[in-house]
Amino acid sequence: MQHEAPNPAPSTTLVYTPVTDGDLEALADLRAEAMRDSLERVGRFDPDRARQRLRDGWAPAHTWSIEFEGSRAGFYTLRPVDGGLKLDHLYILPAFQNLGLGGRVMQRIAALADEARLAVHLGALRDSPSNAFYQRHGYIKTGEDPWDIYYVRCAAG
Repeated sequence: MQHEAPNPAPSTTLVYTPVTDGDLEALADLRAEAMRDSLERVGRFDPDRARQRLRDGWAPAHTWSIEFEGSRAGFYTLRPVDGGLKLDHLYILPAFQNLGLGGRVMQRIAALADEARLAVHLGALRDSPSNAFYQRHGYIKTGEDPWDIYYVRCAAG
């Protein structure tokens, strides 16, 4: 019988650290590992392509490492676009999934967006569990293409 990992105590701190150009390859590897299951489910896992997609849109000035209990658990990229924000990447390594970390990152992003009074846009791989995750966090579907579903969360207030 498989047990879900408990959620970390609310007092457990996530540390958000700005990244540098030197972090690119480590984050490209992290992205490939975090995306593997979802991409395999739709028959599209290619580790080189998964890494290259991060390299192609690399924006270190808008990317933050997510550290939990002294280890890099994931990262996210949130950049300004046309009067709003775009969540280009949010990846949590499989070993750190189901601990509530992604939800805490989404709360941080929502607070930043609400403070700036900006909407947040994002896209998620069709058939990925991330679609339900984003919907739980207040994102509304705005469109889709053959591979992705697009969402927006309007600023509160």
